[in-house]
Amino acid sequence: MSLPHALLTALLERPCSGSELAGRFDRSIGFFWQATHQQIYRELKRLEELGWITALAPEAGRGRKRAYEVRPAGREELRRWTGEVHEPKPLRDELMVRLRAEAVIGPTDLVRDIESRLALHQDKLALYREIEGRDFAEGVPTRQRELHHLVLQAGIMAETLWVDFCRKAIGVLVADDAAKGKP
Repeated sequence: MSLPHALLTALLERPCSGSELAGRFDRSIGFFWQATHQQIYRELKRLEELGWITALAPEAGRGRKRAYEVRPAGREELRRWTGEVHEPKPLRDELMVRLRAEAVIGPTDLVRDIESRLALHQDKLALYREIEGRDFAEGVPTRQRELHHLVLQAGIMAETLWVDFCRKAIGVLVADDAAKGKP
C-alpha cells in the first residue's frame, strides 16, 4: 500500500486539513498503515504538485487551516491503483527469526518480549471490538459500511491470530524452561 493512496482515500471520505487528516489517519487507516504527521504533510504537498488534490481557500481569520480535496486526477489514480492485481506480501517479521534463533541457541529472555507483544495485541483487539460495537451495532448496511466493517473484521482476525500465537509461543517457551529446571 502506498501512503498517497491512503491519503486520497481519506480525503475522498471527507475533505479536511492536514492536521485533521493526520488525526483521522491515526484513528482509522493508521491502524493498518503507519505514517508520521510529517510524512503526511510532505505527501500532501507532493499530491498537490501532481494535481491529485487541491487546497481549498482557508476560512477567514487567523490560523485557519487549509483543507484539501481530491481532484478528478486523484480520483482516477486511486481507481487505477485500487484495480491493480497485487501479490500478497510474505510474512516478514523478525520475531519469527528470533524464535528460530532461540531454538538453535537455547533459552533466552525472548518470552518477555512475547508477553509484551501479547499485551499490545490484546489491547488492540479490545479497541477493535469496542469500535465494532460502537460503529457497526446498528445502521443501514450500505456497501460502504459493509466494506468498512470488513476492514475492521480483518483487523480483529489478525489481532486474534497474534493473541493466540503469542499465548502458544509463551506456552512453548515456558514449558521448555520448566523442563530444563529454570524458574
